[in-house]
Amino acid sequence: MSSDPRYLNADLAPVTPDQRTWGMWHYASLWVGLSVCIPTYMLAASLIGAGMNWWQAIITILLGNAIVLVPLLVNADAGTRYGIPFPVYVRAAYGLQGAHLPALLRSVVACGWFGIQTWVGGLAISEIMGLLWPGWRGLGAAAPFIGFGAFWLMNLWFVWKGTESIKWLETLSAPFLIVIGLALLWWATGRAGGLGAVLSRSEALRGSVAPGASFRGLFLPWVTAMVGYWATLSLSIPDFTRYARSQRAQIAGQALGLLTTMPLFAFIGVAVTSATVMLYGRAIWNPVELVSRLAAERHSPLLAIIALLAILVATLTTNLAANVVAPANSFANLNPARISARLGGLIAATIGVLIFPWKLLDAYQTWLISYSGLLGAVGGVIVCDYLVVRGRRLLVDDLYSERGIYGRVNRRAVAATAAGILVALAGLIHPALGFLFNGSWFSAAIVSFVMYSYLMRPK
Repeated sequence: MSSDPRYLNADLAPVTPDQRTWGMWHYASLWVGLSVCIPTYMLAASLIGAGMNWWQAIITILLGNAIVLVPLLVNADAGTRYGIPFPVYVRAAYGLQGAHLPALLRSVVACGWFGIQTWVGGLAISEIMGLLWPGWRGLGAAAPFIGFGAFWLMNLWFVWKGTESIKWLETLSAPFLIVIGLALLWWATGRAGGLGAVLSRSEALRGSVAPGASFRGLFLPWVTAMVGYWATLSLSIPDFTRYARSQRAQIAGQALGLLTTMPLFAFIGVAVTSATVMLYGRAIWNPVELVSRLAAERHSPLLAIIALLAILVATLTTNLAANVVAPANSFANLNPARISARLGGLIAATIGVLIFPWKLLDAYQTWLISYSGLLGAVGGVIVCDYLVVRGRRLLVDDLYSERGIYGRVNRRAVAATAAGILVALAGLIHPALGFLFNGSWFSAAIVSFVMYSYLMRPK
């Protein structure tokens, strides 16, 4: 390979055949680990609180996943076909230097989510410590921050060990997480008189719907939010599919894992929370709070510790796969000679602390809708480039050399991205244009796709 050391190191190079060890079950396990987490459990809460009923919320989540699966599999194809990570893949559309734009846009989002998930994991550690050592409660407000620091260090251990350690964790934990989720559903329906009785009380979870609002009015912004939930992974999935044994393995594994696990776990969240209304007279959406209450009722700290460990594992698997690998590679791409993927992961983890995630979590819906528009613009460009402009054909050597066909910066890709973002933001100017922002991922992706196709047409 004739390449420039400014664009290549061991972490960014195409994988070798002996590194292609991921089969269908590994990709299904990856998505089980990604989907089973507290934010997914509480996801339906946001939709139901906005005014949907339980089945409308689950359909919205399922549809959002089905939509995002399309660009995800397109980009996954490139990773498997050429064995390249996301920052190298986007060089084809944006140029070798221009690739920093989409890579860093994706990384900023990942750092934010890393902080949120690490805070959630830290809360679980704090609860476990409180059950094991009553004096822990005496630490007051410092306790969750100490837990946050401990969970942050756990993540760093896997960052240091690399991608294979993440594959091992995801594969090992997937059956455990599914069993724990189903056991929680079994407990809720058993205590509250069956699944039908539980779902009949789900109306108590609904928020007050604004005058004139309807499912139709809620649908577009919330489908956009659901697409935005995995918009990051739909871009950077080549970071994982570069290790696939075959296209069939990654396609079947990802479709199986994504389209089943996330709607199921969101449904478990709705059913269990509906049961808490019947059992305790109020909705308890946070599973950490629910586990603590169960432990106090049954005087069984061992039961609570097992449940909290499950929450801890679920949060860890999501955090590592979704929020560490992509920024680690993207930061390495800034200066391959000096920054390895390990160092890139450490940088991402540090930024995750500095964004104060305990404050960011409060802006959950706004965060999802806002950033999904930005990533939709990037997605429109790279999907168009790979499918329409390149016909799925990339010159791998040229992705590592400025003397190749991709150049330093493709200004047409930058212009198309900017156009997609601006169209999405135009929805904030006037209520009549509100659909552009409410559907920001769609409007940005469509505009950037069409504009890039036009700008890249043969002269």
